[in-house]
Amino acid sequence: MEELTAHFIDLHAANVLFLFLVGFVGGMVSGFIGSGGAFVLTPAMMNMGVGGVVAVASNICHKFPKALVGAYKRHQYGQVDIKLGVVMAVAASVGVWIGADIQHAIHAAYGKAGSNLYVSSAFVVVLAVVGGFVLHDVVRIVRTGNRHSEEEKTSRLARWVQSVHIPGTMMQFRTAKVRVSVLFIIPVGIGTGMLAATIAVGGFIGVPGMIYVLGVHSLVASATELVIAFIMGLGGTIKYAMHGLVDIRLAMIILAGSLFGIQLGAIGTTYVKPYAVKLVMATIMLIVAFSRAMMIPVYLTQLGRMSLTEKTAGFLSGASFMLMVGALLTGAFIIIGAMVRGHRDHKLSLKTAEEAPE
Repeated sequence: MEELTAHFIDLHAANVLFLFLVGFVGGMVSGFIGSGGAFVLTPAMMNMGVGGVVAVASNICHKFPKALVGAYKRHQYGQVDIKLGVVMAVAASVGVWIGADIQHAIHAAYGKAGSNLYVSSAFVVVLAVVGGFVLHDVVRIVRTGNRHSEEEKTSRLARWVQSVHIPGTMMQFRTAKVRVSVLFIIPVGIGTGMLAATIAVGGFIGVPGMIYVLGVHSLVASATELVIAFIMGLGGTIKYAMHGLVDIRLAMIILAGSLFGIQLGAIGTTYVKPYAVKLVMATIMLIVAFSRAMMIPVYLTQLGRMSLTEKTAGFLSGASFMLMVGALLTGAFIIIGAMVRGHRDHKLSLKTAEEAPE
C-alpha cells in the first residue's frame, strides 16, 4: 500500500489563504444552518488535490472544536436542546466508527481515485435527495404565503412518530418541545454519524431528520446538531487519526477561519425566520451536488473505467471548482441578506412598539 504521507499535499500562500476564506464562509453557513460546512470544505480540499478520505478526516478534525463554539453561542440564545443532542450523539458516534472503517477499506483497496469516487458519489446522492426534499418544503412555504411566519407545521411523519407510544423508551425534550421514543432517535443518529464519516457532513441528515422525523423546530434542530457534531467529531478524529489520515495543517487553517464565521452565522439566526434556514440549506445542497457530479467521470477515468481527454478532465475539474465556490458565495449572500432584512424588521417593530399609544 502506498505511504499515506504521499497524499498530504504541499501548502503555499495562495491555497492557505483560500482555505482560510473558505473556512470563514463555511463557518458562517455552519453557524446558520447547524451543519459543519464540510459540504463545501471537503470538495474544496479535493479540488486542491487532497484525497477524499484525507479531506473527510481533516474536516472532521476541524469540526468538533468549531461546533463547540457554535453550540455555546446558540445555547445562549436558548436554541440548543442538550439532552436531545447527547442522545443523538451517542448513536452518531457508533455510525462514525462504522463509516470510518468503510472509508479506510475503500482507500486501501482502490487508492486515492477510489476514495474520491466514493466520497463524490455519496455527496451527489445524499445532497440531491435531501436538498430536493427541503427545497420542496421551501416552495410549499412560499406558495402558502407563510415565509414570514415564526410557526412551522409539523410534518405528517413527525406527527405519527410523536403519536407512537412504546413503553420504557419514551423521552421528553423540553427545548425541542417533543416527546418521542428513543427507538426513532437512534436510527437518525446512526445515519448522521455514518454520513459524517463518509463525507464529513452529518448535519444534512441530522438536521432534516430532527425536523421531519422527530418534529423539532428548524432553529432548535440546527443548533442541537452542533452538539452532535462536537461529540461525534471528537470520536471520529480519534478513529481517523489511528489510521494516520488526519492532515492537522488543513484542519487548523480551516478552523482558524471558521471560528470567526460561525459566530456571525449564529448571530444571524436571531434575526431570521425558519424559512431562511431551509432556503440556504436547499440552495447549497443542490449546487454542491451538481458540482460533485461533474467530477465523477474524472475519477472513473483515473480508475480506468472511462476514457476522457486531458482537456475534458481539466474542464470538468475547473467547472466543478467554480460551482463549489458559487455555492459558498450564494449561501453567504442569502445569509447576509436575511440578516440585514431581519435586523431591519426587528428595529422597525421596536420603533412601532415605542410609538404605539398606551
